[in-house]
Amino acid sequence: MRKSTLFATLAVGVTAALALAGCAGGSSSSSGGGDASIAIGSLYEPVNLDNTAGGGQGVTEALNGNVYEGLFKLTDDGKVEPLLATTYTTSEDGLTYTFTLRDRVKFHSGKALTSADVKRSIERVTAEDSQSARKSQLAVISDIATPDDKTVKITLKSRSISLPYNLSYVWIYGPGTKNYKTAEDGTGPYTLGTWKRGSSLSLERWSGYWGDKAKNKEVEFDYFTDASALSNALTTKQVDIVTSIQSPDALSTFKDNKDYTISDGKSTTKELLAFNDKVAPFNNTEVRKAVYSAIDTKKLLNSIWGDYGTLIGSMVPPSDPWYEDLTKVNPYDVNLAKKELAEAGFANGFTFTLDTPTYDPHPAVAEFLKSELAKVGITVNINSISADEWYTKVFKNHDFTATLQEHVNDRDVVWYGNPDFYWGYDNPQVTKWVDEAEQATTTAEQTAKLKQVNEQIAKDAASAWLYLYPQIVVADSNVTGYPVNGLNSQFFAYDIVKK
Repeated sequence: MRKSTLFATLAVGVTAALALAGCAGGSSSSSGGGDASIAIGSLYEPVNLDNTAGGGQGVTEALNGNVYEGLFKLTDDGKVEPLLATTYTTSEDGLTYTFTLRDRVKFHSGKALTSADVKRSIERVTAEDSQSARKSQLAVISDIATPDDKTVKITLKSRSISLPYNLSYVWIYGPGTKNYKTAEDGTGPYTLGTWKRGSSLSLERWSGYWGDKAKNKEVEFDYFTDASALSNALTTKQVDIVTSIQSPDALSTFKDNKDYTISDGKSTTKELLAFNDKVAPFNNTEVRKAVYSAIDTKKLLNSIWGDYGTLIGSMVPPSDPWYEDLTKVNPYDVNLAKKELAEAGFANGFTFTLDTPTYDPHPAVAEFLKSELAKVGITVNINSISADEWYTKVFKNHDFTATLQEHVNDRDVVWYGNPDFYWGYDNPQVTKWVDEAEQATTTAEQTAKLKQVNEQIAKDAASAWLYLYPQIVVADSNVTGYPVNGLNSQFFAYDIVKK
């Protein structure tokens, strides 16, 4: 889920990241070079520091790749590269993966990385109480063996062509703390400095890092509760860089100004009107299609983001290998929406409650939807809930009729193959295609199957995909080396330099 969503690690992974940010009071350092302190402005404070415990988008943004590392790294442009694993082999039947670990890697606590740490870390993700984004995808693992300190042997119940990709989400945790929600023990280029809840979180360059040292001495994530305050912090030099501008109106301050650099990157964050497909009236495909066609998504996107952002017709962003433009499957057409409602037995409309997270942009989106749906006789009652309430009520207990949520992750169309996911979509053919895609022997075969999934969920209007967020990073022109794509909300800080 997203940027504030919790699983942005789903996204949860759901990116249900649930960021409740406080007010920041940091200031950007004037010193440059290797001793620079980089102040990073963000709206997404971690809920906690454990990405298996619902830490949310904020913990991914601050700690992924900076404090914690995985066997693989998902790069800013979406490629999967070896990281703590140097090589791996796959058995002929595709059911056994054998990984060789990198030499001379230590945790911040001083202990050397071993295969036992990898096994323990994967098992934290697959544990019953785990809230990891990749828990369900890694349930395919049947056994993890550690024949020696440098070898990890994973046996699967069935083929999993996405295993290396999914393992890039798994942080390898050291044994140096018992409470990963408030402390850390990773292998990354930074150690945790000070976390001032409601204000800031700092990371300090670690001299014992196995790879290239961070190019700056320290980074501090300063947290803000609204988009305007975040933008103002950049203009007043409180921060050096903003990870994601959430107010397009604020860009006028930075455009055509040589003191700032605006980067319009690739986003994977989808704004969803998510139906509970198991609850009336949204258990009726025609009703869902009617609601979708009653919404002028182009007007909505423009009202929220101006000239930025992208319209999408499914869960798949253009950066995914199986993307197709499906925006015409459920076109904006009020007459079509009325016709579909009548055919579904709701010629006079109906009333439903929309559970709406209280953080931006959801309240404004909810009001827009209420106005649009009123034109076809549908009454929307907006129920505002906090991020924590959303996780418990919607994601965990499935106690909702419809909701708004942003989903951060790439390649997350596969969640429509899980009937137990919070939105309750249950199409056996889609589940079969998702399973076949994962068991594919080639990426071409995987892509073909997931295109079928993509097309079917659009035909079924499994959700209403309102738009794809823009990814707008704005920085002081003296600062370079930062990531510009909002892939899964990660924000690698180690290459950032200041003149």
